[in-house]
Amino acid sequence: MEDSSSYLPGPAADFVDYLGPDTSATVFTMLHHPADLARASAVSRSWRQFVIDNQFSKLQCLRACPELSTFTTVHLTTTTTTTTRNPSQCQDQDTAEKLHRVYTHLAHGLLSPYNPRDCIIHCIGASSTDNFPNETIENTLDPVDHLDSNRPSYWSSAGQRDPAVPECLIYRLQADLCLVHEIKLQPFKAFFQHGDPIYSPKSIRVQMGYPSSPLRPEALVSDENEGQLIDDTNYVWTYTSPEFPMLQENVLQSFKLPHPVLCIGGVVKVELLGRVQKQAIDGLYYICISHVQIMGKALSRDLGVVPRGNGLVLNYYLHPHTCGVPRSESSRDNGRSRWQGLASRIWHSGTARRIGGLNQTLLSRLFGGPLRLVVVADESEGEEEDDLP
Repeated sequence: MEDSSSYLPGPAADFVDYLGPDTSATVFTMLHHPADLARASAVSRSWRQFVIDNQFSKLQCLRACPELSTFTTVHLTTTTTTTTRNPSQCQDQDTAEKLHRVYTHLAHGLLSPYNPRDCIIHCIGASSTDNFPNETIENTLDPVDHLDSNRPSYWSSAGQRDPAVPECLIYRLQADLCLVHEIKLQPFKAFFQHGDPIYSPKSIRVQMGYPSSPLRPEALVSDENEGQLIDDTNYVWTYTSPEFPMLQENVLQSFKLPHPVLCIGGVVKVELLGRVQKQAIDGLYYICISHVQIMGKALSRDLGVVPRGNGLVLNYYLHPHTCGVPRSESSRDNGRSRWQGLASRIWHSGTARRIGGLNQTLLSRLFGGPLRLVVVADESEGEEEDDLP
């Protein structure tokens, strides 16, 4: 019986070509982190081309956030030119490479570890305000209940006889693309009223989306509009959270979403549903909020969102002096140790062990043997070789 090892390639052979596109694609789809995909792309020109042609960076993004499929067009803008690309038409090599750059940058932002922070940058407005500017929505950005003058800091709705009348607060986030996983809200305790009543809503709900037309400065809170919202039909809401019950307590209450949500467009509406506290002086129901936080991660401002027709355009503002990570000799010298770590992660994932027969033997040689990996530096494409912004 002839030894199957005689069919195996030499140590410098290209395994992408030898394994064929199907098995190679199976291996590459096991790479769930953009850093692993970048290291695999650096092995050789053919590996890099295989990653670009099969849009594995885009696959990583869609796997992390399926809502990214709503983008119909990608715009690449530099200081000198603007290029329009349709993601469904990647026949042109230049187009494929630029889309690879965009989705690699996006995947890095989506999948890299982060410490959650408050993502709010501006107040767009409130559904009503009882006493502007003393009770403006902008007070909800202050992390304290009292200002320096010892004046209480909070937002208050207008009074209503019907406790079922809802209210809402709308905020602009720090970037057009933000990963949001938690909302924090603190009801206001009116210590200056008899009995220290707490004007909390019964429950809250969160919507995320984008303005149907670009937000102008006059759309934000100002003395002219007194914090009143522009017509809510100016926004397209792409995500609605479950309804979270709220305690009638003067503490910062946390509401975690079922899973992290990519806010496409950078606008969040906090819906305040139901009223529980009546003001003694006028017999009307109010909702008062001391503090609001939208916890998550703002993605790079190099990425922007623009509505167009029935779809969305993803803008990538490409700055030539910052668009690539410089290559270094030390990074090349560390290639083998990084590759060994990548191989270990693939074997421990369990997926690779379900590939049998000759393919199992080939993968054993690919990831487990003392192979000599040939790293080819493409001088003409050096800027994109290690494209992890």
